[in-house]
Order: sequence, then structure tokens, then C-alpha cells
Amino acid sequence: MTPLRRRFIEDMKIRNLSAATQEHYVRYVAQLARFFGKSPEELGPEEIRSFQLYLVEERGYCANSLMVATCALKLFYRVTAPRDWAVEEIPVPKQPRRVPVVLSRGEVVQFLDAIASIKYRAILMTAYATGLRVREITHLRVGDIDRRRMVIRVNQGKGRKDRYAMLSPRLLVVLRAYWQQARPTDWLFPGDKPGKPLAASCVQRACKQARRASGLSKRVTPHTLRHSFATHLLEGGTDLRTIQVLLGHNSPRTTARYTHVPLQHLQRTQSPLDTLSQT
Repeated sequence: MTPLRRRFIEDMKIRNLSAATQEHYVRYVAQLARFFGKSPEELGPEEIRSFQLYLVEERGYCANSLMVATCALKLFYRVTAPRDWAVEEIPVPKQPRRVPVVLSRGEVVQFLDAIASIKYRAILMTAYATGLRVREITHLRVGDIDRRRMVIRVNQGKGRKDRYAMLSPRLLVVLRAYWQQARPTDWLFPGDKPGKPLAASCVQRACKQARRASGLSKRVTPHTLRHSFATHLLEGGTDLRTIQVLLGHNSPRTTARYTHVPLQHLQRTQSPLDTLSQT
């Protein structure tokens, strides 16, 4: 490991960035260096701009992925290797706002019924029942399931924050059946490597397989289940503040964007055309 990379990792550790974020950021800075065959210390705004164009035009990066790469480069050149040019010169991609995919309640049942594995059925049912992110689910420990208070403790979720999620009685039955069969002792959903939790990629793969088996035409990911959880709560009358806490959002504005206007509210709204008198 070069001294520059070591210092970059140390700078990220000081800022308490997650291990996953550190890994992504190091990869993007290394990618920039390989692209030009030079140390990143020798590069400037024009090279970074060319690299961003390469990621979009040649690699097909979406706006979200490009934003992560840009944040990595900004942190590197602002903190680890400050230059005599302004970091603000690095272009920041505009984030598109898209209406996310949401499953109906019937589609959720159809999807969950298509999961043959009791382990992945428990994982994906947890995603819908709690709204937890996939990494938050895979890093649950057996002791995090508090059946007395009917809550799930989320240790160091996104943003390095602890919080509680609701524990549905129906989900508890599924988790108990899974535990009785698998008998996990530490990680609730252990991976293949001893002492390690299940990889998020395994959950993503199982989700794709379940979507195909269910016959649903919609694209389904664990995050789709998270958004369906929030939307169904909103449709059921749960207030935004409660949803914000359950999702682990810092700002209510994030929750307001995340939980778009429910479809059933749109369906009940009458068009002004229909209020016109017949002529």
C-alpha cells in the first residue's frame, strides 16, 4: 500500500466513513490514476473532467454512481492531497428525480410466495416488514431481535447511527422458524465465510431469482421492498415523522421525497375536466 493511499484511508477513518464507503472511494481514486497512468497528485481539473466523461460515456455510469466517484475525488483533493486549484472546480452531476418502483400489497404477497429458501424468505420479508436497508439486515445479530419489546435493534446503520425498527408479530414467526432450522449463534444471517455476515450481493441475487419465479414484470430489489414499506405505511395513514424515524432519515425532506404521493391518493383525485358542466 502506498503512503498516499494509506493517508487517504486514515482521513476517511477519522471522518468515521463506513468500510463500504472507504472501499468505493479508494477504488475511484485508483481508477483515476490508472486511467492516466500517473499518480493522482499529478492530475488536475481537466484530467478529472476527462475521467468523469469516460465514466459516463464509456462505462455508462448513472448519475448516482458518478456522484459517488465525484465525492471520492473531492474528498481526496480537499483533504488528503490539497492542490493549488479549487476543489469546487470539479463538476458535480445533477441528480435526476425519478418515481421509484413500488409493489402493490398483492404483488408483495406474490413475490414473497415465490421464495423457496427459508433464509432468503426471512431476509426479504424483513426488508418489507421493517424498511431496513439490505446491509442493515445482513448485519443483524441474533441478539438484536427483541421479542419482549417487539423491536429490532439496528447497530450502526447508514450514517453510523443506532436505531430501532418495528418487529411485526408475523415477521417474528418467520424469523423463529428460520432460527429453529438454521440455528445461527452470532450473525442472524451468516455468510459462507466463518464469522462473517451474509454478503449483500447474495441477497440481491436471491431477490432477482424470486422476481423471475414470481412472474412479476416490475424490477424488484431489496430497496424496492424498503420503498414499498414506506409507501404502504403512508397510504395507511402513518405520519411522515414516524416513517422518517423508521427509515433512519436525518431530514424530513428526504422522507418526503422518498415517500412520493401514493397512487391511491392520485386515483381518488378528480380531474378539473370532470367537474365541467356538459355542453
